[in-house]
Amino acid sequence: MKGVSALQPSAKTGSRPDIRSVTLLGATGSIGASTVDLLKRERGRYRVEAVTANGNAGQLAQLARDVGARLAAVADPAAYRELKDLLAGSGIEAACGPESLVEAASRPADWVMAAITGAKGLEPTLAAVERGAIVALANKECMVCAGTLFMRRAAAAGATVLPVDSEHNALFQALGAGRREDVSRVILTASGGPFRTWTTDAMRAAKPEQALRHPNWVMGAKVTIDSATLMNKGLELIEAHHLFGLPSEMIDVLVHPQSVIHGMVEFRDGSVVAQLGSPDMRIPIAHCLAWPGRLDGPAARLDLAKLKTLSFEEPDTIRFPALALARQAMEQGGAAPTVLNAANEVAVGEFLCGKLGFTGIAALVESTLDRAERRGMTREPTTAAEALEIDHVSRSMASELLLEIAAKAS
Repeated sequence: MKGVSALQPSAKTGSRPDIRSVTLLGATGSIGASTVDLLKRERGRYRVEAVTANGNAGQLAQLARDVGARLAAVADPAAYRELKDLLAGSGIEAACGPESLVEAASRPADWVMAAITGAKGLEPTLAAVERGAIVALANKECMVCAGTLFMRRAAAAGATVLPVDSEHNALFQALGAGRREDVSRVILTASGGPFRTWTTDAMRAAKPEQALRHPNWVMGAKVTIDSATLMNKGLELIEAHHLFGLPSEMIDVLVHPQSVIHGMVEFRDGSVVAQLGSPDMRIPIAHCLAWPGRLDGPAARLDLAKLKTLSFEEPDTIRFPALALARQAMEQGGAAPTVLNAANEVAVGEFLCGKLGFTGIAALVESTLDRAERRGMTREPTTAAEALEIDHVSRSMASELLLEIAAKAS
């Protein structure tokens, strides 16, 4: 097994060792909101350098004032005037455009939450990594689009990459129980989503509002739909491969409807070490925020006696083909995961708009992967620009295939 380049042996500190400066990329999403909640509870330990959002100027301005940020940046230039007006007199700098997100990530914060959804989070997150920051990674698409490039840049800069996804954070914690050379396999758990017991025919008629009713987690729309298709778990397979340097055969998935055990590590002697916790993203975020220490978290404490039962089952890749597609893309390597992610983002968007049926999501991804391979588009990207160009072309291909796939999946 390769060495785990995701992590460095010690945290970096700022000029004041008792204060950690932080930047929140994607501050207005669900991960951002959970992070802000923790920061407000620990005001004496953290100072906020910058916060960013896509286009919600009102929410971003209020958040920036609440946490005393020095910079607030919005990706959408059309939202700049509103943001600037709302911050007038606060002393908080306002900025706009995609380049402003890179600027925010480049500011001298010790710790950066990378929670921008989708491939558009790649360049800002790389900017944070390349200056050697501690990066709490909640954007799994960075790993899926350009995992090899990302981890190479992180290692070269001496950056620390901490996994925020509950499953990868669980593996990170459980891996501390032994030597990496003694690991037999790791196991990512999946809730199974809202359609875990549905038939394929029933899922074919599923509506967005049904897919958005996750049984355990409160998340953004995109990741909630990915959870319903199990694509989220597929993306997590790819992320685990890059974060922990593990081959496909050492990464398993197990459906665990209660979402209490988030990840497990099996060692060569037969020992299995698991990380448990309530389904609350503030737990892994708090772990990353205080790493290598701990802080008092507000999440509900786990009551196993009250739960009584924890159940498990194998994932059904016939009803949920997205998981198998993601593993195939991971094993193929190169740009296949980049294409997979781009096509999935298009497919989820079209499903939420009512232009594609639920089962059409995986079908559109599969067709896009097939076309990309036939066109010789699966070579490993060596720069962020190459990864984003492959992402752009893949989105165009997925859009071209949409009507055909939508008709077949209806």
